[in-house]
Amino acid sequence: QVQLMESGGGSVQAGGSLTLSCTAPGFTSDNCGMRWYRQAAGKQREWVSTISTDGSTTYTESVKGRFTIAKDKARDTVYLQMNSLKLEDTAMYFCQTYRPTIYESSRCDSNGWGQGTQVTVSS
Repeated sequence: QVQLMESGGGSVQAGGSLTLSCTAPGFTSDNCGMRWYRQAAGKQREWVSTISTDGSTTYTESVKGRFTIAKDKARDTVYLQMNSLKLEDTAMYFCQTYRPTIYESSRCDSNGWGQGTQVTVSS
């Protein structure tokens, strides 16, 4: 297991932007995919975005056109650029490595969760 580390959160006004970072040592060499999740107070944790080994990306419908996921393979880091932030984006954001298929390393599914980074959007 490796230590996932999320950073970049903060407080912004609605319509503003933030870029979150997630560092996962071995993410590139093990061919792991990476997902972003978020959990608002009193709500279920929800999936936000995914980037796979080939660079393909997917997003939950509520953030399409506003959020962009990208990776820096040399630094084992994944980013989530968040634009046009809304009040409902307020949440603790977490990243998680995953194993896309049985052909990737099993280590991708054993890294757990980091501490998360808080995003707070105000009116």
